[in-house]
Amino acid sequence: MNSWFPFNQGKSIGMKSPEGGILVRDEEHPLGARITLKEASDYVSISCCISGRIDHSRFFTKLSDAQGEFDVMKAELAKVAKVVASARASDIKGWEAIAAFVSKFQ
Repeated sequence: MNSWFPFNQGKSIGMKSPEGGILVRDEEHPLGARITLKEASDYVSISCCISGRIDHSRFFTKLSDAQGEFDVMKAELAKVAKVVASARASDIKGWEAIAAFVSKFQ
């Protein structure tokens, strides 16, 4: 089951980010995660966040590489969001899941 849906009903696609990139894909998960793919003239980036817990970016030289990684990262980010949502703020399991995600997607 795909729980991801377009952020802001897809209205953010084509908009310019504060860093200057154009949003190509922008999706959110009901457990508070968001993943965004941005393309600029000299780089492509994927930004992942879980509200109040993680803000992580990766950079690419080709859009095609980033597109493939977007889907892989989205699946893993959903798993992390589930762990974080079920953990208490002081529970180490949530932080371990975040650390593993960041380590995997450096």
